[in-house]
Amino acid sequence: MLYIIFLTGVCNLNCRYCGGSIPEEVMPHEIQYSIDDLKNFVERDKEAIIAFYGGEPLLRIEKMKEIIDNVKAKKFVVQTNGFFLHKIPEEYLNRLDTILVSIDGRPEVTNYYRGNGVYEIVVDRVKKIREQYKGDLIARMAVSEESDIYSEVTHLLSLPFDHVHWQLNVVWAPDEAWHDFEAWVKNSYNPGITKLANLWIDELKLGNILGIVPFQGVIKRMLWPEQGVPCGAGRDAFAIATDGRVLACPIGGEFEWNELGTIYDKEPEALRNSVDIDEPCKSCDIYPICGGRCLFANKERLWGMEGFEQICGTVRHLVKEMQRARNVIEELIHKGVFKKEEFYYPPFNNTTEIIP
Repeated sequence: MLYIIFLTGVCNLNCRYCGGSIPEEVMPHEIQYSIDDLKNFVERDKEAIIAFYGGEPLLRIEKMKEIIDNVKAKKFVVQTNGFFLHKIPEEYLNRLDTILVSIDGRPEVTNYYRGNGVYEIVVDRVKKIREQYKGDLIARMAVSEESDIYSEVTHLLSLPFDHVHWQLNVVWAPDEAWHDFEAWVKNSYNPGITKLANLWIDELKLGNILGIVPFQGVIKRMLWPEQGVPCGAGRDAFAIATDGRVLACPIGGEFEWNELGTIYDKEPEALRNSVDIDEPCKSCDIYPICGGRCLFANKERLWGMEGFEQICGTVRHLVKEMQRARNVIEELIHKGVFKKEEFYYPPFNNTTEIIP
């Protein structure tokens, strides 16, 4: 299973859609448990994957190193804003199987949402590690009203990233954060997804698989059916707060439904399949692919049912475009251009939620 470990609640940035550090009333800013306590819990799972999270986890590089050195796991992952990538010693850099770097696309979009000069700093840090780092380097975008999905994704693919992933800024954002979400989806986002899908299909025909994670992840679900939310929250992916609480989802440490116990009183296997998606998702025709999209959004529905359905419309459009791509992929596999296994991405739960 995947264990998302909060190394700290502190962040050095204050992005428009996030607000910076996690409030201490939600969880302490620093880890309260011992490494032995963590080791005793995680190592009961022989297939454990550890992902470092925050706040900004690389503010606590020494703690990350200590966990890597002392807690056995099959894979290690970090989600970071990128500011301190260059401070990870090379020895530890290449013990990380996946690094996800928060960057929202072109300079003007990233800097608008994340702060002046952030884009330039992050790209500099990414370039500094790229020659040494051999793992999967993923650009992880938050997509909001200023974003043009086609322009942002194609720009990031031109940088030294292996993959690009994104999440729509609709899970945690109040609806007043958008001027007109419905119009943006109709006039910008959905047409951009179609344009991006056309590019992806054209490249497939040339024998290339562009590293667009939501496309690859949806295709994987089509070719290898699976149950539940693709991120695994509440099923086989859990977060460990700084105070040792185990959460079904790393978003919303203050919600009662999200708390499953602690690392002191829970067996990892007892957590499996502990929180399920609610209706209307499970009766939906695309549920086998979408899986309910997002556990937190399904439980909280911050925009009400009308907003919930508007967000679902973006998923339906994505799935429709990938059904078109699937037809091409199956033909190319039949012709021997690709092997089916080449579309098995991600190869393990690397914290990419798949459905934006």
